[in-house]
Amino acid sequence: MQLSEIRFLVVDDHDFQRSMLVRMLKRLGVVQIAEAADGAAALKVCDSTPIDIIICDLDMPGMDGMAFIRHVGESGINASMILSSALDRSLVASVGTMTRAYGIHLLGTIEKPTTPERLQELLGLYRVPTAHKVGVAASTFPLDEICAGLAAGQFEPFFQPKVDIASGQLKGVEALARWRHPGHGIIAPQSFIETLEGSGLIDELSWQMIEQSARWCREWRGAGLDISVSVNISLSSLNKASFADHIAGLVERQKLDPHHMILEVTESTAMTNVGQALENLARLRIKGFGLSIDDYGTGYSSMQQLTRVSFTELKIDQSFVTDAAANETCRVVLETSLDMAKKLRLCSVAEGVETEADWAMLQASSCNLAQGYLIGRPMEGKDLLGWVSSWKPSLGLTQALGQ
Repeated sequence: MQLSEIRFLVVDDHDFQRSMLVRMLKRLGVVQIAEAADGAAALKVCDSTPIDIIICDLDMPGMDGMAFIRHVGESGINASMILSSALDRSLVASVGTMTRAYGIHLLGTIEKPTTPERLQELLGLYRVPTAHKVGVAASTFPLDEICAGLAAGQFEPFFQPKVDIASGQLKGVEALARWRHPGHGIIAPQSFIETLEGSGLIDELSWQMIEQSARWCREWRGAGLDISVSVNISLSSLNKASFADHIAGLVERQKLDPHHMILEVTESTAMTNVGQALENLARLRIKGFGLSIDDYGTGYSSMQQLTRVSFTELKIDQSFVTDAAANETCRVVLETSLDMAKKLRLCSVAEGVETEADWAMLQASSCNLAQGYLIGRPMEGKDLLGWVSSWKPSLGLTQALGQ
């Protein structure tokens, strides 16, 4: 999408700062720009015209930026956002986390005074929201409809590449559940995972994702790709005594060596039956499966789990990776996590890699693998070989992305 087609809203109470930002946008090729001096005026603009990107100051009289962000999130305005502020970096980073918590796509933050280079970098991250990303709320789909979809085989994995940061070589993919709904198209997991976990029926989805992912991985390896596949499992599933054996049976029937599958443990719920869960995880490791602690730093007791389970991989949550190059607090947490992974001899994976600055920072920090939109978006299994042919790490990251 060309910048001339994107609709902007600049919200800033300082006339000079606002006009300077508008001029900068115009020099970059933007033509559709609305302006507002505070949050209340900005909401009126959003009510009267569609907006794609909002550039918002935080410290404003009347309705300040934080209150405006809350209203945007609660009203479901489908716009991406850039935060612009001269406030302390750690405070702006905290508001950024708040913005994402409201379900708003945050492109990043700009420290005043704004530079054209930083602005252009963030605008380059904008993507037109897809139908499934806009999403249908999970409450829209009753449990019986989700179960009917599972029974009809409508759920399938999409795969996001994981590449070696030092060489750029593809090392694996993560399977991400999608619902190919006959009436709503591709539905993201936020619209069904919570319902399935709450009803105790998450296992059926896990079985389907593991089975299909194992089948695809066997096919890719047969085509010459030396890669593994990662599949998410819920902690609540680990309370069942037969869980590890069932997974092993599914993978064995697809003729995939368990060493080529990594099971990502997502701490979406607290570990209740600790003994049973630890037994299942130990059995999976003995059978040859890799184990990854997913979204590290956001769960109930991530550091404690590292002492309990024989993990092989540590995935650092994207909230500590995205924009870490410009956020000192996130960078410190990220570097500390990477250092700990190295000392524990775990493979480190950084999620949410979106910019070349993120990539360069991770290279300097000796991270092992990277995953994120900069490298590749989740794709259907049939499209992975085509992606591999266009990803040419030997040319360097910038040229590879230009393919």
